[in-house]
Formats: sequence, structure tokens, C-alpha cells
Amino acid sequence: MIQYRKVLELYFNGSSQRTISTMVGSSRNTIKSIIDRAEVLGWTELKKEMTDYSLEEMLFPEKTPTVKGYFNEDWEYIHKELLKKNMTLKLLHTEYEQRARTAHKIPYAYRTYCEHYGTYAAKHKLTMPVKRKPGEIMEVDWAGSKLHLIDRESGEKIDVYIFVATLSHSKLSYVEGFLDMKSSNWIRAHVHAFEYFEGVTETLVPDNLKTGVIKPNGAEPILNEAYRELADYYRTVIVPTRVVKPKDKASVEGSVGLVSRQIIAALRNIQCFYLDELNELIWEKLTEVNNAPFQKKKGSRRSVFEEEEEPYLQPLRYPAFQITDWRIAKVQLNYHIQVDRNYYSVPYEYVQCSVEVRLTENLIEVYFKQSRIASHKRQLALIGQYSTLVDHMPDHHRLYMEHTPDSAREWAEDIGPFTLSFVEKILSNNVEKQALKVLLNFQNLTKKHPLSLIETSCEILLTITEQPTLSTFKSILTRQKKRLDKKATTTNHLVDDSHGFVRGATYFGGK
Repeated sequence: MIQYRKVLELYFNGSSQRTISTMVGSSRNTIKSIIDRAEVLGWTELKKEMTDYSLEEMLFPEKTPTVKGYFNEDWEYIHKELLKKNMTLKLLHTEYEQRARTAHKIPYAYRTYCEHYGTYAAKHKLTMPVKRKPGEIMEVDWAGSKLHLIDRESGEKIDVYIFVATLSHSKLSYVEGFLDMKSSNWIRAHVHAFEYFEGVTETLVPDNLKTGVIKPNGAEPILNEAYRELADYYRTVIVPTRVVKPKDKASVEGSVGLVSRQIIAALRNIQCFYLDELNELIWEKLTEVNNAPFQKKKGSRRSVFEEEEEPYLQPLRYPAFQITDWRIAKVQLNYHIQVDRNYYSVPYEYVQCSVEVRLTENLIEVYFKQSRIASHKRQLALIGQYSTLVDHMPDHHRLYMEHTPDSAREWAEDIGPFTLSFVEKILSNNVEKQALKVLLNFQNLTKKHPLSLIETSCEILLTITEQPTLSTFKSILTRQKKRLDKKATTTNHLVDDSHGFVRGATYFGGK
């Protein structure tokens, strides 16, 4: 667009038309027509609120696309309003219609309104600002270039991958190095970025990398479960870019180039043995980049962030999100799953089923069809350890696990003192493992015989010998049972002989 304001300022300061033409890059005829119109209007100075667009309307009203009877709009005001959070062109058109009716003028239809604003934006070489509102988007990516650590023992180089996060409005960036690009470090990098910005944006825009997006499915991509949990925890939304469309995250793409030149290249010859040491150097360079003044406008990334974007960020949640990792495991025949070479039990009903495992720093949770079926404290110190919950066992396994000398004594004590004495002698006269096997068979006898009979048989056995055995006890138990059965049969026979069938005369039809 022609620089009307600069032309008139130079003219009012005494510059010649030839000099003005050279400085603003417009033809001498254009400069002359502007000066002539200003002289006709009697202007000798410009007001502060006069812009190039308003000067064009006042000097050359015939160029303004207006229609008789229609209410004109201040498009510069509209452009500034669109920079504000949650502002839309539809809302501004509604307000415009109300002002037009108040002025008894005809308002433009919404479609025509959008066309006029598009013409204004194109004429001033402006980009629609809707996608760059303060606090709306944080774009994330891995840089293509890498840094290196030095192995203290072998002297070999260890690759360090650089994570970059950029706020699309202020272009403020966060950078950190990691030893791999796995899901846990991807999530950890986001948490650190939120803490650096001291807030969370409404939207996260990642690439379609596997640690973030399992399957890019158009408008409904399938996200990594841990990444989805992160977004839910911080109340933000993940909107991955389209496949092979780097312009969808142009801000972070530009920041990656800047970081590669200003940070990665600057630290290429630095020798570090520890990742924390390297990250400290990265953050020193990052501070310089974020505080460096812009080349073509006032301020810096940091100043724009503090003045325009920081108030619009959502507050951080505390405590910080706990890093999680999701895996698939198959339940083995011993109703355990293997995670990092340790074993954790699940209910035995899920044997041979595939389950989802959620890992945090100290906890393991097992899910089957989105329902949690088990949780364990994570075993980290040793390898090959078993974490087994009794509730996950089948009944016969649980009985075996719970069968101990103490449990046998408690069981016997409930029956009687002689049974307890018998159990004590079995435990004292045998090796523990053998004694427990004998007592397990002894306890199974209670399924077929009454407890009173067990107690009586133990009493008889202990009066006979000081070295009781299970076989001797079974013999005594069998004799005692036969004796009780014979006594019961004799009693029933006597009762039947004395009473007979007594039914009365009415049973046989008599009166």
C-alpha cells in the first residue's frame, strides 16, 4: 500500500517531491496527486490517529469500495479486535449490524462483510490473525539436528535429541535435550514446557509421530493413551497436523531452524558428560534467543509473551502430571504378567487374555476393556521379583498359600484342645513342609466328618500314644464313626417297635 502518512510527513518537513519519491518507492505523479489533494483540504500537519488507510479514504474517497446507503466499517478496528481472545468475525458483524441500524443505514450481509475484510487484509499484506490468538496454541516438535554427550568410560558420543515447544502468538520457545524420543520423555518435555511458560494453552499441535499419535485418522486421530491423559489432566486439546503438512505448525518449524542455528550449532563443540550439564548450557542460550529483539518490529519474544500472551494462558495444575507409559501384556498361565522382567498378578479369570498396563514411576495398573482389574507397587530394585495378591488366586492356590503353622494352630484351636494338641505334636515331630502336608490332609477330613467326632478321636489317640500319626488317627476316626452309626441304628429300631403305625380311625374312613 502507498505510504500516505510518510509522504505527507516528509512534505510538511520540507522535502522535495523527487526526494519523497525515492524514499517511499512511489512514482512522482503519485506523490504529486497526494500533495495536491492535501493542499486542497488545507492540511499543514497530521493527527496521530490518521493511518494510511484513513488517509486514503479522506484524500481519494472515490477509491473506497462503498455503496450509497450502506454503513461503512472501520476495517483497521476490526483487524485489531480479531487479535483478542475468543473474538470472531461473525460476532463483529453482529455488532456492525446493530450500529448500522442505529445510524439508519443498510448493513452489509455477512458474506459481503467478509469479502470487504478480506480485501482490506490483502491490500495491507496482512495475514488473518485468527490462528495466532494469545494463549491459544503451543506447537511442539523434535529438532532434526542433535547434540552429543561423551561417555566417560569409552569416550564414545551419545546422541541427545532436542525437544522444541513454541507459543504461536509470541513465538516464545522452550528447548530441552533428552537421551531418546520415547513416550515418557515426550510427556516429560511437555510438562517442563508448561512449567517454563507458567501456564497451558488451549491447544497442542504436534506432528504425527508415534509417541503422540497412534493413527492419524483425519479429524478424529487415535492418540497415544499417555498423551491423551496429559491433555485431560491439563485441560487442553491435542490437534495433530495433517500428514506431510509442516505449515500447520509453522511457528515451531521456524523455531526449530532458529534453535538449530543459535543453540545447537553454537554448542556443537561443547564436551559434556552429563545431560543436566548440557541442558543448563542449552537454557542459557535459550534465554538469549527469547530476549533478543526482533529485527522488523519492536520488542522481543519474551516481552510480547509477558505483555500480550501470558494473561491468556490457563493456570497450571498442581501437583505436576505423573509421567505414564502404556503397554500391552498377555496374562500367563500362572496368572501373572511380565513388565520390565518382573512379574505382577492379576485375577486368575483373565489367564491367556491380553491386557493394557499403565506404568507410573511407582505404580502399575492393569486394565481389561477399560476396567481396572489389578494394581501393584512397581518393583524397581531387583529383577525377577513376583508381586502376588492372594485375592487373585484360585481357591486351591489360595488355600495352599494360606496354609502355615500358625493358621493350622488357629484352625485346631477353634475345634478343641485335643485337636490343638494333635496339631502341635505333628508340627514338633516332623519337618515343617512335611508337617504342613500332613495337616492339610487332616483338615480335609472335616469335610466328611463332624468336628465333635474329630475332637473325640484326637482325645482317644493322645491317650494311646505320644507319637500320633495321621494313619492311626484315621483308623480311630473310622471306628468311632461306625460305633456312632450302629448306636443310631439301634435307637431308631427301638423307637419303631414301641410305637408302630399310629394313624387313627379317621385315616381309614372310620368315624
